[in-house]
Amino acid sequence: MAGDPFNARETLSVNGNDYSYINLKSLQEQGVGNIDTMPFSIRVLLEAMVRNLDGFIVTNDDISGLANYNAGDVNSVEMPFMPGRVVLQDFTGVPCVVDLAAMRDAMKNLGGDPEQINPAVACDLVIDHSVQVDDFATRVALTINAEKEFERNNERYSFLKWGQESLDNFRAVPPATGIVHQVNLEYLARGCLTKAQDGTKWVYPDSLVGTDSHTTMINGVGVLGWGVGGIEAEAVMCGQPVYMLTPEVVGFKLKGRLPEGATATDLVLTVTQMLRAHGVVEKFVEFFGDGMAELSIPDRATIANMAPEYGATCGFFPIDKKTIEYFRFTGKTEEEVALTEAWAKASGFFWTPDAPEPKFASVLELDLANIEPSLAGPKRPQDRIGLKDMKPQFHKDMVDTFGKSAPSEAIDLGGFADEGGQAENAPVNPPEEDMASKDKGFARVKLTEASHPQQVGQEVTLRHGSVVIAAITSCTNTSNPDVMIAAGLVAKKARALGLTRKPWVKTSLAPGSKVVTEYYERAGLTDDLEALGFHTVGYGCTTCIGNSGPLPPEIEQGIKDGDLVCTSVLSGNRNFEGRVHPAVKANYLASPPLVVAYAIAGTVDLDLANQPIAKTPDGKEVYLKDIWPTRKEIDEVVNSAVTTQQFEEKYGAVYTENETWNKVPVSKSELYGWEDSSTYIQNPPFFEGMTEEAPGFGTIGGARCLALLGDSVTTDHISPAGRIEPETPAGQYLIAQGVKPHDFNSYGSRRGNDRVMTRGTFANVRVKNKIARQGDKQPEGGWTRNFTKGNDLSSAPVEYIWDAAQDYKKAGTPLVVVAGKDYGMGSSRDWAAKGTLLLGVKAVVAESFERIHRSNLVFMGVLPLVFKDGQNAGSLGIKGDETFDILMPDPVEPRCDVTVKATRPDGSGFEFVAVCRIDTPVEIEYFKNGGILHTVIRKKLNESKQMA
Repeated sequence: MAGDPFNARETLSVNGNDYSYINLKSLQEQGVGNIDTMPFSIRVLLEAMVRNLDGFIVTNDDISGLANYNAGDVNSVEMPFMPGRVVLQDFTGVPCVVDLAAMRDAMKNLGGDPEQINPAVACDLVIDHSVQVDDFATRVALTINAEKEFERNNERYSFLKWGQESLDNFRAVPPATGIVHQVNLEYLARGCLTKAQDGTKWVYPDSLVGTDSHTTMINGVGVLGWGVGGIEAEAVMCGQPVYMLTPEVVGFKLKGRLPEGATATDLVLTVTQMLRAHGVVEKFVEFFGDGMAELSIPDRATIANMAPEYGATCGFFPIDKKTIEYFRFTGKTEEEVALTEAWAKASGFFWTPDAPEPKFASVLELDLANIEPSLAGPKRPQDRIGLKDMKPQFHKDMVDTFGKSAPSEAIDLGGFADEGGQAENAPVNPPEEDMASKDKGFARVKLTEASHPQQVGQEVTLRHGSVVIAAITSCTNTSNPDVMIAAGLVAKKARALGLTRKPWVKTSLAPGSKVVTEYYERAGLTDDLEALGFHTVGYGCTTCIGNSGPLPPEIEQGIKDGDLVCTSVLSGNRNFEGRVHPAVKANYLASPPLVVAYAIAGTVDLDLANQPIAKTPDGKEVYLKDIWPTRKEIDEVVNSAVTTQQFEEKYGAVYTENETWNKVPVSKSELYGWEDSSTYIQNPPFFEGMTEEAPGFGTIGGARCLALLGDSVTTDHISPAGRIEPETPAGQYLIAQGVKPHDFNSYGSRRGNDRVMTRGTFANVRVKNKIARQGDKQPEGGWTRNFTKGNDLSSAPVEYIWDAAQDYKKAGTPLVVVAGKDYGMGSSRDWAAKGTLLLGVKAVVAESFERIHRSNLVFMGVLPLVFKDGQNAGSLGIKGDETFDILMPDPVEPRCDVTVKATRPDGSGFEFVAVCRIDTPVEIEYFKNGGILHTVIRKKLNESKQMA
């Protein structure tokens, strides 16, 4: 801190120690801003500015501008934010460490000191995304899946241990500990951070960025944080700030309390629906009101978790009395808790019901008493469906979304018998011609041991709507004891009535931390869940990231033979098409207890609110209300089964208790020893040919369109995380390297290998590239037309995107991607930008971008352009076989206009003006350098040479 021009530095004495801290109230006392009515989330940004004032990165004008924050008319100027720490998960964290290792090589090649490349702030990587659900519904599932996880990932884990040994400020939390966001919530977060600087001990807000979009979960405990691309996180790790435009803050007032039968999941699905409709992309959301005080910290964390789904940068809950109680309950020391409480109250970060109401850009209001049991789907989290409306909505989606006839009302799927798949009034043995006809929506399958060991050889009928995956999963819900205990109690009541899962349902339980297992055991609910097939399959991110594992072969074949719209029901946060499982077209988000209920029902084509869910062995009809626990029952079990001791014990030896992890080989060295034979870890080509001088801007001429896409293209469409198919370019590459298909692992696990990931870019099985359309048929998957072999749509052959991109590269032809609204929505997946770059794409032209992906494109040196209002590819007549010239102005300024010339195959053409979505002067500097990593290397290189 360079001086104290605002007289904001004060001293706080706690536990016999003196701490310096920033008292924002001092600014208000000097007439700089109105802190009392400033949103709490903006206060965190302001405090970081004041504390990091240096006259260069942060200036007095920066501070005065933000201190005078006008919620009704936000001056969207660039501002730097210095987060206190970085949190990674292994799918996105491995490429971060790979890039740091590659940056060390680049520093060495340019004559600098490689050891200048280190995390400058605390960095925690939690290994949670590598477990897959290979085995399920057995007591040995956890052991088998853990063994296979280490078999598949030993090389990656060895690399991460190299990072832990060789890089400063870097820790790796071993596998089988929990999901990163739950570990962050329960263990890593403290509410405030401390550090010694220039002989002074400072205390300041805990804040962070993370390489997973659901980093936002931590806002539930008053810790400001959100997901960024891996490359942006690397810059923070290297001491650079996060540059952002001053955000609007939307207030969300909560009142009342949740009614009997409603859960935090139902609440967050309602909040998501409301905020998506309101429009909060690139905005903060801050919760307040008397209803907030009624919500537990796990309930708040559930809402904060799904900020990416409602489109906001974050959903913030300020620190209050319940926050302090939660820190104490989850095992923080009394000294830590006392410091957090004293600092928050002294510095203006502690919310009380009588505090002045902050001023917001707009305010939404929700009465918690109106929340009803809900699901969301079939392929977007914001598409909430009331439980009572599920059956008619599924019928509507069959027609509108999947282009099929609605299931026949003559078949009452509510009458499923436990031993089979047909309704009571359906024929016991439907005619063979009916079963063979895809129009009937049936498929007859014979069960094997893979699907149900107790019913091997039995035939069942799959139909449209059959639930083939029921997964209690995800950080969204498994961090919440209320809904997890509710799921256990549903299982207990169902088991007591003799109910179980339908035999075609793949069930799984993936707790967010080992604490969940502890309180299930203490409550005596483990046996009940296992009796219904919900055995613990692993501690990590599974089904909603695409790690659902394979379906039993006969089930997957039945879906294919019947061309069925089968479903998954999961307690996750993502249900984009093709994400949960390629064969499962309809996917629904629901609370853990509803997941158990649908596993019993075996179908979503059922009015679960009013129809029987199943029958007991003696023929008695059972309704959902018969197995649903009361609020009192849930509270009693939570109060008796969930204890502070569980958190202390499970996190006390978090870095050492995994013996398999301890045995992973490790070596410490200045540079990493790359192996060309590795199929997991490769030195990426980002820095090949890099010089000390920045390349600057240039015109993009004669570019071809690699993909012409529609609306809502997700980063999962661009860079899938799930399984690798053998026939794809990535699969063929691995086979050529001697990897057998059953050892492919997933795209997410191979993000440290650019040779796999570039081949996998746009390889999602649900991608619809309009260029590849043939007549009235729209192929799905990683296809395009190769215009090096034909000049127009009628003559250019359809090929894999990877193969065509290699021909374009040989010809020296730059590429563009053209898309619709919300391009890049979903996960903060840096490989969606990296892979785009390495395919040779120089620019993406879209109607709009999701926040994280836009910044990732800039940081990798790919130009994001937005059509002018009222224009899009359709209105301009873009077919995809044009060539494009993108004429950059001189100088390039933030959000400047850019002229694009398009030339058709017949020589005619047209022009349009797009907006350059390089949003800030700092981003312009990054882009001139070829990307943010190149900028950091050149900065460190200059520092290294000055020190020499």
